[in-house]
Amino acid sequence: MPAHVRASCTTRSGGVSQPPYDSLNLGDHVGDAPDAVAANRAALVQRLNVGQDARPRVKPVFLNQVHGTRVVQLNVCTPDATVADACVSTQRGLACTIMVADCLPVLLTDEAGSFVAAAHAGWRGLAGHEGRGVLESIFEQQTTLDQSKYAQEATKIIAWLGPCIGPEAFEVGAEVRAAFVLQDAQATACFKPLAPGKWLCNLQGLARQRLQALGVVRVFGNDGSAPWCTVANPSRFFSHRRDRVSGRMAACIWLA
Repeated sequence: MPAHVRASCTTRSGGVSQPPYDSLNLGDHVGDAPDAVAANRAALVQRLNVGQDARPRVKPVFLNQVHGTRVVQLNVCTPDATVADACVSTQRGLACTIMVADCLPVLLTDEAGSFVAAAHAGWRGLAGHEGRGVLESIFEQQTTLDQSKYAQEATKIIAWLGPCIGPEAFEVGAEVRAAFVLQDAQATACFKPLAPGKWLCNLQGLARQRLQALGVVRVFGNDGSAPWCTVANPSRFFSHRRDRVSGRMAACIWLA
């Protein structure tokens, strides 16, 4: 990763929220006390600004995520709660921020560090419509190249996948499998039969397939193993699927 690109991913510890939001809940839409959320977000800002000295302060921008594919280009006037499931920034000090509690956070930059981006990749946003999901939407917004140059430029992209519900915990119906398999037969490998009409879904595996199809060859982070599973690690991660009432973690990426 370029030296001036920074990233951070929170866990559930280190905040002030009381159970069941204990303790570093960053979501202001889940029923937690507003003053606790505000204190936790202030703690995140302090964390992102460690070592900044006199340089511009880092500001995380929190989206209103709706499991869609809309991408917003951040600027200094972008308010929190802007409706989108992905964001892109080319301005220093603006942190693309995604909140999760089972869905997959995807952080992106390129080898030159010319931009940063973050995506909220639950199954709906990842699948999108007719093969165009939230990841494809980011690439459409960022790519102004003609097709002859696109493949070469895509290999310069660097992706990191954060914690999400793991492939042994994510039970889905046939409609979820169909949303991916009907667009790409290779997605079949990311679904394991569980019961009639029920499947176990490898969410990070589907994201890797989508990134590979876009030409991204450098993908790091979540490999589908147990330590990355939000459901299986209750002391470390929030999980809506596990707890129903749950806080939210955040994955951030910014230009320092």
